[in-house]
Amino acid sequence: MTEKAKMLAGKPYNAGDPELKKARVHARKLTEHLNRIASLDSRIKEHLIRDLFGYAGKNPKVEHGFHCDYGYNITVGDDFYANFNLVILDPAPVHIGDNCLIGPNVNILTALHPLDRDSRVSGVEMASPITIGNDCWIGANVTINPGVTLGNNVVVGSGSVVTKSFSDNHIIAGNPAKVIRDLNETTD
Repeated sequence: MTEKAKMLAGKPYNAGDPELKKARVHARKLTEHLNRIASLDSRIKEHLIRDLFGYAGKNPKVEHGFHCDYGYNITVGDDFYANFNLVILDPAPVHIGDNCLIGPNVNILTALHPLDRDSRVSGVEMASPITIGNDCWIGANVTINPGVTLGNNVVVGSGSVVTKSFSDNHIIAGNPAKVIRDLNETTD
């Protein structure tokens, strides 16, 4: 099994593998180009997003300062908007639904390192997928950790660290993030 196949299967893999290094260099070239394009040239930006991501629905928008590991593990739905300085570490799949807004300085991180020192020093890595449902709003300076699933219509408060999954229709915030309010509740 190749290191890329191990990575995509969620098994421990060696990130120093030449095939994976080559894929990361390719992604960095595309992101550097994407980050240099003027905001007014939306046609070229959209073309670069489609070249970089595994899939992008209609009307994807990504502001300057975007970075990722591979790109091909990222899928976004229709009307995706990412504000400045989004980082997606994507050795595992990252699925983001339709109508999602990502605030500035957000980190979406699927990468994991072993807790055991000897394994960690050896260069072995792992990854766990992240899924963000439809109609979500991720506030500024949020970190979403590996293995998290956010349901539809979840709002994540600024500065939160999301360490576990949440179902639909919640406002979550904090470190670690917790439910602040159910969005089905009425506020009087």
